[in-house]
Amino acid sequence: MKLSVPGRATATAVAVTVLATTALLTTSTAAGATPAPDSSVKLAAAPDLPLANVKAHLTQLQSIATANGGNRAHGRTGYRASLDYVKAKLDAAGFTTTIQQFTASSRTGYNLIADWPGGDPEQVIMAGSHLDSVTSGAGINDNGSGSAAVLEIALAVSRAQYQPTKHLRFAWWGAEELGLVGSRYYVNNLSTANRARIDGYLNFDMIGSPNPGYFVYDDDPTIEQTFKDYYAGLGIATEIETEGDGRSDHAPFKNVGVPVGGLFSGADYIKTAAQAAKWGGTSGQAFDRCYHSSCDTTANINDTALDRNSDAAAYAVWELSE
Repeated sequence: MKLSVPGRATATAVAVTVLATTALLTTSTAAGATPAPDSSVKLAAAPDLPLANVKAHLTQLQSIATANGGNRAHGRTGYRASLDYVKAKLDAAGFTTTIQQFTASSRTGYNLIADWPGGDPEQVIMAGSHLDSVTSGAGINDNGSGSAAVLEIALAVSRAQYQPTKHLRFAWWGAEELGLVGSRYYVNNLSTANRARIDGYLNFDMIGSPNPGYFVYDDDPTIEQTFKDYYAGLGIATEIETEGDGRSDHAPFKNVGVPVGGLFSGADYIKTAAQAAKWGGTSGQAFDRCYHSSCDTTANINDTALDRNSDAAAYAVWELSE
């Protein structure tokens, strides 16, 4: 996520009606009390993403950063190596991949777009994340976490040979940390007709924060409710995401009328006592004390938050593309 905008309001708690589900959570190590789910709402048969797979991608991104000056920033060798890692996985899984090149701050940047064959090309569901880090660190929560989850969702689509009604497209954006440059370049270079074909864009930027909250974008009612239904089924109350408003790659899509949504586990805002009572963790501390710092490594991930958010993201992709 790009740098904070001074003076932005703190997140406002929103009560969430606990719905019901038969969904099961494979990782059950979360601290803090949560509302008890019942069993009256059935969720779509999305896959339970193996947490070990998502973390394996993070380990690879950490290794890439370590081998390339400690970061994966725009215009640096670590970014291109990260993109090559993701692309190789997607190519082997049967995706059609495209590298889109642009220039920012006198350095070459790249977006990676991956299309799953099939589905109605007039109805496209996209899921994306920014792949670049800041120069000061490896960027494992910001945003290896979102990038790894989106990659594993794409690989799950391939493993299942999923054939949804709508066309699925996945994206990894460059130069987000410089001001959403890659995603803006992509959107600006879409024709009006191709913009209109995108039924929804789902953004995942920081979903494994070490002192996590569970925040849902409120930009589009249908997408928002999809995520809320998933979390209500787990008996976990969510709040509306405000810390990242306009600060991540959903913004260029929203600005041209594409419905957007997403998940967020918090950056440098401070967790309140009420939030700690609801979600566990430590009040009076940032959701991510290593935000944009050298300590944003594989040690800076909350496994439970990463697992839940990855599965919620997969659920939304399945539900919205059926």
